[in-house]
Amino acid sequence: MSELTVESGYAPGGTSRLAAVGEWMQRNRRAIQTTQWVVVVFFLVLLVWPAFLPLPLEYVHLYENLILFAQFIFWGIWWPFVMISMMLLGRAWCGVFCPEGALSEWASRHGRGGAIPVWMQWDGWPFVAFVVITLYGQLISVYEYPKAALLILGGSTVVAMLVGFLYGKGKRVWCRHLCPANGVFALLSRLAPIHFRVDRERWERAPSRIPAVDCAPLINIRTMTGNSACHMCGRCSGHRDAVALTARSPNREILSLQEADVSRWEVLLLVFGILGLATGSFQWSASPWFVALKQGLAEWLIDLDIFWPLQANAPWWVLTHYPETNDLFSWLDGAVILLYIGITTLLIGGAILLALRLAGRLLGYRGLPWRLAYGLTPLAGISVFLGLSALTVGMLKAERLELGWVTDLRIALLIVAVLWSGQLVWRMLAAFEGVPAWRRWGAWFVTMAGTGVVMLSWVLMFFVW
Repeated sequence: MSELTVESGYAPGGTSRLAAVGEWMQRNRRAIQTTQWVVVVFFLVLLVWPAFLPLPLEYVHLYENLILFAQFIFWGIWWPFVMISMMLLGRAWCGVFCPEGALSEWASRHGRGGAIPVWMQWDGWPFVAFVVITLYGQLISVYEYPKAALLILGGSTVVAMLVGFLYGKGKRVWCRHLCPANGVFALLSRLAPIHFRVDRERWERAPSRIPAVDCAPLINIRTMTGNSACHMCGRCSGHRDAVALTARSPNREILSLQEADVSRWEVLLLVFGILGLATGSFQWSASPWFVALKQGLAEWLIDLDIFWPLQANAPWWVLTHYPETNDLFSWLDGAVILLYIGITTLLIGGAILLALRLAGRLLGYRGLPWRLAYGLTPLAGISVFLGLSALTVGMLKAERLELGWVTDLRIALLIVAVLWSGQLVWRMLAAFEGVPAWRRWGAWFVTMAGTGVVMLSWVLMFFVW
């Protein structure tokens, strides 16, 4: 069997097993839609109902209280493993399970079908949306309280449906342009070992009058080369006898990136968003530096006879405010949270950009080698999983479960993150053929040294603080 035959997902005498899965998805669209609506109902029940229940004031098991159960499902299972699924299955979550995407597409099919405005197509929205939602979620404690979860997740769902109603004709305009998780998913899905591959030769040989695929995320399937925008819904499988679900190397899409494919907004999201902002957001509540900074500022304000920042009188939808559990954020708390996360973001993002700049100089590259940053995608994906799964571990420890194996798993994941990103960066440096080997080694070393701040932050959180 030739390499081309294996890559395309087709085999003599029939399709490969993966291609057969894709074709099953294409033939059984109704089953996928049914699954989506089941998830929608489950999502809405766990999102809305707990928000109207009293908070538990004493210890109860998560299986005895709907608020704790919903918290565990959303933040202990749902989001951590959605991130892992992106790295393993591409954006199958988006195309098969996501309630926001399903509701937005449904609203679009019954909406006014307006043209997508130019402002909505700005490439920077995924970065901006991720930053705003992440920071706001920290201020109102979205991981801990059902009202905060309803405000952020429910509000996002309502806006997604509104965008769907106003724009597009049965398409997922929200998912393509405005979803706060879209940029993260686009980056991590590049690592998936499966994708829908388009065989250009077969495509061109097919009859020209075949109806176009109803692609919800608005992809030009003929030119599709990777996973970043594909929702893995299977609708295009078998189209023009040229599209098939097939296996590939997890490194292939990143290594094949050309300069024209590089988005600076994506790099900023990777470096300052996932590696910087998200890391700071996961760690501030465990950091003794945060406590010391807040206490120092509080003493300074008291010495100046300035007391209003110490008041905890903001409503719960501005800053965390739950007197019944004695959990109230003062204005100073909110400011220090933003300050701490901001400093962490600048330190991590700045260190990595500086490392890339030095690597570029060693390579004789004019400007900053933005493409090289994509080699850090495995580190970003594993970092965000470690942060989200820390919530999972905390909830399970509250159930008095023995989790001694977690430490070894975290160490293993950190090692995998460094090794995977390290070999990706090295293989990307191989493209600089005319550069002496010692310069390429130097560029690799400084690039990986820049990620040392990320590694140090996780070591501090898991093994020192």
